[in-house]
Amino acid sequence: MIRPFIDAHVHLNTTSIEKMEKALAYGASFLSINTEIPFFDTIEGQQEVLKQLEHQYPNRIKFIASFSTEGINEEGWAAKAIEQIQRGLEKGASGVKIWKNIGMDLKDRQGRFIMIDDERIKPILDFLEQSDILLIGHQGEPKNCWLPLDEMTVDSDREYFSNHPEYHMHLHPEYPSYEEQMNARDRILERHPNLQFVGLHLLSMEWSIDEVAARLDRYPNLQTDVAERVCHLQLQAKDRWEDVRTFMIKYQDRIMYGTDVIDDGSFGDQGVADRFEQLWNFHWDFFATSKELEAPEFSGTFQGLDLPEEVLQKLFYTNAARVYGFE
Repeated sequence: MIRPFIDAHVHLNTTSIEKMEKALAYGASFLSINTEIPFFDTIEGQQEVLKQLEHQYPNRIKFIASFSTEGINEEGWAAKAIEQIQRGLEKGASGVKIWKNIGMDLKDRQGRFIMIDDERIKPILDFLEQSDILLIGHQGEPKNCWLPLDEMTVDSDREYFSNHPEYHMHLHPEYPSYEEQMNARDRILERHPNLQFVGLHLLSMEWSIDEVAARLDRYPNLQTDVAERVCHLQLQAKDRWEDVRTFMIKYQDRIMYGTDVIDDGSFGDQGVADRFEQLWNFHWDFFATSKELEAPEFSGTFQGLDLPEEVLQKLFYTNAARVYGFE
C-alpha cells in the first residue's frame, strides 16, 4: 500500500480508536460522509462524533456535510436545507452529500416520487453551483437491484436482496426504474454545467465501465469513486482485463478510492479496524499487482490490473486530496 493514502468514502459513526490506530499504522486518512440514513444518528450527531475523533487524531479526517429532507413538501424547506448546509461548511465540511432517498423514498403530496431533478431540489443545486461548493451524490442502486435474483451479477447483491425483498426494486415496479434514476441524475448535470459533482459508487453504473466512461466524457466536472463497487470492476476484469485497465488509466484523474465501510458498532471496535485492513490489502492487490485473485462476490479468478505507479498515486491519494481538500 502506498503511504500516505486516503480512504475517501467511509462513515465513521463511533468514537472507537482501533480504526484510527490502524489508519496511523497504514498512513491512511479518511473522508467520512454524513448521510441521512434512518439508522444513522442525526447529521449534526454524526458531525459531533467526527469532531471528537479529529481532536484525538488531528489531520486524519475530513468530512462531507448533508441536509435533512424532513418537510420537503413544505414552504421554505429549501432555505432551511441551505442553512443546514452552511452550518456544516462552517464546521469545515469539504462538500455536501445528496442521498438516494431522493428518488427512491420521498414522495410529493400527490404520491409521486421526488427525483433529484425536481423543482424542490433546484434552489439547493443553484446555491451549490453558484457558490462553487462540491456536491457528492448516491443516486439509485446497483442495476442488480432491478433484476431478478437469477440475473444478478454478484452474489453479494443476490444475497442481500433475497434477504431484503422490500428493497428489491424488481419486485416493486411502482417505484422509478433504474433508467429513470440515472436519467434524472444526468439531467441535473446538464442543467448545472458548472456544478462540481462526484457521482459515488461508479455513478451507480458499476455494471459497465463503458457507461461510466460515457458520462465522464460528457460531463467535464464529474468525478467518481469505486466505493463498494470494486467487485464489479473485478467481475468485468475476468473477461475484459485490458478494457478495465485502460479505463482506469484513461480516467486516472477522475476516479478515487474508497471502501464505504460503515462504522456503526456492528463490527465491534477491533472488527471494523480489521475490516479496513482486509479491504485495503485486497483492493491494493487488485489495482497494483498482477496476482491471480478470487473475490467472494462471484466465482472464478481474475488478474490484478498492475496499474502504473502514477495512476495508483492518483487513485489512492492525489485525486481525493485535491477534490476534498486534504493537506
